[in-house]
Amino acid sequence: MKLKGIEDKMSKTNIYLAVLGLTAVTVLTSAGCVGVVGPSLGPLSIPIPVSPSFQHEYENMAWEKERYSKVPIMDPIIDGQAHALDPPSDDEVMRALEKAHPTRNGVPGLETRTRNNVKIVKELIGNYLDPPREMPLCGPVQVHHTHYKCTVYYTEVIHVGLPIPYTRINEDAQEVVYIDHDHLHRVGNVDDGKGSGIVME
Repeated sequence: MKLKGIEDKMSKTNIYLAVLGLTAVTVLTSAGCVGVVGPSLGPLSIPIPVSPSFQHEYENMAWEKERYSKVPIMDPIIDGQAHALDPPSDDEVMRALEKAHPTRNGVPGLETRTRNNVKIVKELIGNYLDPPREMPLCGPVQVHHTHYKCTVYYTEVIHVGLPIPYTRINEDAQEVVYIDHDHLHRVGNVDDGKGSGIVME
């Protein structure tokens, strides 16, 4: 009787292991891109988790490239007045300030910096044209220079956690950021060809 009971337990264990192995094989071969018929990259086709910090960094790079890293090509100047483009947005100013004086260098729990009550004042300090010249892929153009002085007033709060926790507040902090919005103007009676681009990287 004892041998029969042992054999029954072993047979149940073998059945459990077989079912578990079959389930594992089914899951591994049907999850993701592994079980897809056709060209395969092998182990490289299995998705690898990416840290949110890297994803955030690449999203920031894409955001800046799409909005702030391109030079527009405007129509020719007709009335002789070179009108500047729109002043830089608050987002562009804060991104430039963050590059110059980052607040993310601190270690959480040891030192953190924040900017509160932010006020931005933008001044146009330069607006002039270069003589016409020929540029590759653009043709005859003029470079229109526009320079902005952006003064950022804010309250800086610094939290220090170790060795002695304390908080330092500077209510009169200010920084000056200079931003250039240079762009191009076409010169003469330029015919827009079919499929011609209006933005230069």
